[in-house]
Amino acid sequence: DRLLERQAADNDGAYPESIAFVLWGTDNIKTYGESLAQVLWMVGVRPLPDSLGRVNQIEAIPLEELGRPRIDVVVTCSGVFRDLFINQMNLLDRAVKLVAELDEPLEMNFVRKHALEQAEEMGVSLRDAATRVFSNAAGSYSANVGLAIENGGWEGEDQLQDQFLARKGFAFNADKPGVLDAAEDIFKSSLKRVDVTFQNLDSSEISLTDVSHYFDSDPTKVVAGLRTDGKKPTSFVADTTTANAQVRTLSETVRLDARTKLLNPKFYEGMLKSGYEGTREITKRLRNTMGWSATAGAVDNFVYEDANDTFIADEEMRQRLLDTNPNAFRDMVTTFLEANGRGYWETSEENLDRLRQLYAEVDDKIEGV
Repeated sequence: DRLLERQAADNDGAYPESIAFVLWGTDNIKTYGESLAQVLWMVGVRPLPDSLGRVNQIEAIPLEELGRPRIDVVVTCSGVFRDLFINQMNLLDRAVKLVAELDEPLEMNFVRKHALEQAEEMGVSLRDAATRVFSNAAGSYSANVGLAIENGGWEGEDQLQDQFLARKGFAFNADKPGVLDAAEDIFKSSLKRVDVTFQNLDSSEISLTDVSHYFDSDPTKVVAGLRTDGKKPTSFVADTTTANAQVRTLSETVRLDARTKLLNPKFYEGMLKSGYEGTREITKRLRNTMGWSATAGAVDNFVYEDANDTFIADEEMRQRLLDTNPNAFRDMVTTFLEANGRGYWETSEENLDRLRQLYAEVDDKIEGV
């Protein structure tokens, strides 16, 4: 509800027609299926537990009770979620197809509206057009976008987006349970209708830049590249680490994460006290921050600028980093230069010249020149 209220408030009361969800395996274990409940609520479907509390049946919530349109969803499941929760993927697929087949006004049922459009556009049945639950092929994990960004070997954002679509475009079909078929066309067709991308953040220990998994599975720029109107979807993150859940934009969340971790003296001084590994951790966090620029354009310029002031412009600090872990420091310098080269960070020529000079000096030290 808070997500819909936030989106409606920002769009003159209009509801989003489609939301892209990312579902994680361990997160749903910890939250007892919080994300599953969110998806079912968006499409307006109620789970029906049996006498033992098991949920095998569902029913559509009447529009009069729901009080709003049924929101279309595109669900991207992690490989671990696929392995652990195949029955729940079945439930989600059945829920979407149930709603798509309801005889309701299209302005109140966006699932049916889009499925009818796709059925005509692609020449498939309504049930096939209502495919909305996707993951990796069996035995495959992640989009490998994080790996590409970590290695720095990607040519451009198109490569990352194509990689995401190819690896995540396997559809679950409740009519053929247990089989995930390659369905990149329906995946693209569904994503290009998305207005909002959404993830849950339910751990106070692991945040958006602690690991690459969050941006690896984020489809924000994928959606922007597929939409025919050129609009970038709005991206939201729900912070459910406390009982008073907060819904923030992705940019707000990345900004908050940078202020509390990467740019926080308590954080980086604590890391530096741990020595070699601590310096590597700071560099990894900077690299993961750039990942959000590559996949969602969600990093403000000041984050890079302040990080440069903290770790590069300060001569004493950069000497500490160099002495503690020269390889990680070289990677940090490389990340700053790459962020500028890819258009994510605008800064002065003075800063860039210093970074280039530093890279040469650190490289010589590592190579023993």
